Amino acid sequence: MSNVFGASGEALRERVGTLAQVVRVDSFVEAEGPARGARRLRLVNGGGLEIELHPDRALDIGQVTVDGIPVGWISPTTITAPEAYEAQGNGWLRSFGGGLLATCGLDSFGPPSDDAGQMLGQHGRIGAQKATIVRSDATADGIVVEAVIRQAAVFGENLVLRRRISTAAGSDTVRIDDTVTNESFAEQPHMILYHMNLGWPLVDDETTIDVPAVSVKPRDADAVAGEAHRTELGAPVAGFREQVYLHELDTDAPTTVTVTNPVRGLEFTLTFSGVELPFLYQWKMVGQGHYVLGVEPANSPNVFGRAAARAAGELPVIAAGASVSYSLEFRLRRIEPSVAPDRERDAA
Repeated sequence: MSNVFGASGEALRERVGTLAQVVRVDSFVEAEGPARGARRLRLVNGGGLEIELHPDRALDIGQVTVDGIPVGWISPTTITAPEAYEAQGNGWLRSFGGGLLATCGLDSFGPPSDDAGQMLGQHGRIGAQKATIVRSDATADGIVVEAVIRQAAVFGENLVLRRRISTAAGSDTVRIDDTVTNESFAEQPHMILYHMNLGWPLVDDETTIDVPAVSVKPRDADAVAGEAHRTELGAPVAGFREQVYLHELDTDAPTTVTVTNPVRGLEFTLTFSGVELPFLYQWKMVGQGHYVLGVEPANSPNVFGRAAARAAGELPVIAAGASVSYSLEFRLRRIEPSVAPDRERDAA
């Protein structure tokens, strides 16, 4: 049994009328705005973490807070109901709400492309598919939510994502376990990217990112221009153009990416296996109102769409009836802060 605010076992039971006082899953249906009608779950884990899940967006993760401090970036569109999704071209951006996790795939990520006559929109369809919740438990040991999400078409792909999101009671860690199965009778393309979006106040002037990469490759001229400062975030910049870097990872050991704000005393770590996810994209976007750091494990080194991945021989596939599994774990913790930033000292 886990430790919840310093108590466990009989001591914990003696101090609460119901476990839901400290560990629970709250269930909502959105009533207003572009999310109207969509489901939302809030996980309270008794360790200072609150995690919002969106079952109608592939059980993706929305805002996450630690001791009440938000760490996910929320875009101007907000996290919408799936009906707002636009499948064609760059329409994905019209309902990309951010959140700590927006899953991209299951058969394509990157910009729109024409792959052998099949028109594919930006970052794939899975993030707009509704989940079937098959388990939602909150106990003294922790919280587990499991769901099944299907991406399918007549005469097309039939890919099933089985997702499990869990957190131990009293812990500072959340785990994502995914299995993707090709339930069709033919080999299918399979591209997946875990678009994790970190925002203010975790991301701020003093924030740094550390990725233990074997090699780093800038995506384009904008990334080349900013490469000397890619590990630093800095203040928001007017007219900033996004910079994307491809990190090739060591497949012989787990990868741990660390994002630290030493002034605010916040640290985010993401750990996953480089065997299934041997690449990581770093999305640095520090524009005004679009101030976000993307940490994005992926299974392909080609971020230019499925047609480009196929042409380069970098398109992963799943055989008929086969499955592939992915596990990621992120940790949010408070650390001893350094001195206050100058702007706060000046305000004082």
